[in-house]
Amino acid sequence: MKRQTLKRKLKHFLRLEPVECGKRPQTAYVCIPNEYLFPEVIRYIDMGKTVTLPLKGNSMRPFLCHQRDKALLCRCVEPSVGNPVLAEVTPNKYVLHRIVAINGDEVTLRGDGNMNVEHCRLSDVKALAYGFLRKGRTTPDLIDSRKWRVYSWLWMRLLPLRRPLLHLHHFFFRSLKVLD
Repeated sequence: MKRQTLKRKLKHFLRLEPVECGKRPQTAYVCIPNEYLFPEVIRYIDMGKTVTLPLKGNSMRPFLCHQRDKALLCRCVEPSVGNPVLAEVTPNKYVLHRIVAINGDEVTLRGDGNMNVEHCRLSDVKALAYGFLRKGRTTPDLIDSRKWRVYSWLWMRLLPLRRPLLHLHHFFFRSLKVLD
């Protein structure tokens, strides 16, 4: 799919149409392949803009949910341990995970719902998730808030107990969804 065709399709799907009073507008979901989406997202971030990106996947469970929550992304100037970042772990494979270690130029990442780690270079960290829109709210949970810092500190130290805690969460809330 060429860039021109993709832009034309985006304009078609994002066209605003009037809605009659009292009727719910129909929502259309557009699935854009990551190989086209993320270079555009990174281009906007490099221009100094912020991007709101719907989350896909269960790697940040139990606190961030697939197709429910959104990440607010901005340029990452000085990444540090504990920050959630958008990183390119292999060519054209991007993840939104938390930094668990920085050793020189190598960054170790782990999703909150994952037990395994992924590695990338410091230059492959493309954006910082400075906040999240959770559970349909319009006010973001910012990563520099007290709530987020306490949650991050606690969850990172519960690594040995994560698997049983995630199983309990799934058992009680049936929260893990199968991806398309």
